[in-house]
Parts: sequence; structure tokens; C-alpha cells
Amino acid sequence: MKDALSPIFAALADPTRRAILASLTHGDATVAELARPFAMSQPAISKHLRVLEAAGLISRSRVATARYSHLEAAGLQKASEWMTAYQRY
Repeated sequence: MKDALSPIFAALADPTRRAILASLTHGDATVAELARPFAMSQPAISKHLRVLEAAGLISRSRVATARYSHLEAAGLQKASEWMTAYQRY
């Protein structure tokens, strides 16, 4: 059985990736748009995006030369469902 939660929680462990996800709640964005608030290069942001994509938290698409990232709620739902089971403790 493949462990789907480990890559999700590993991706969420980084504050930059959490900030990227928060930004994507406002809509799809390009790498340049996502990089704007950070003091890091676009290639560094792209590495974070690859981690988020591998975890199933975002998807990416191309429109002409722009590459857009899109928030995928299903991955977050899996994490939320797992944590919900422990709320009563």
C-alpha cells in the first residue's frame, strides 16, 4: 500500500510551501507571481512547486509560455481527514 500522507505532510512542513498554498487559494498563479513575496529566485520557487506537485497538493498547466499552478484540494482533504480522527484527544 502506498503511503499518500507522508509526501503531503513533508510538503506542508516547509513554511514557504505553506505560503505558496495560501497564495493559491486566491486563484491560479505563475511562478513569477508566486515568487514575488519571497526573497528567493524563481528556480528555488520552482523546486518548491515540484515538491507540492509530487505530493498532489497542486497541479501545473501551461498556457502559451506561462506555467500556472493550481491548488488541488484533494491532497489537503486527505491530510484533514487523517487529523480529524485525532481531534478528540
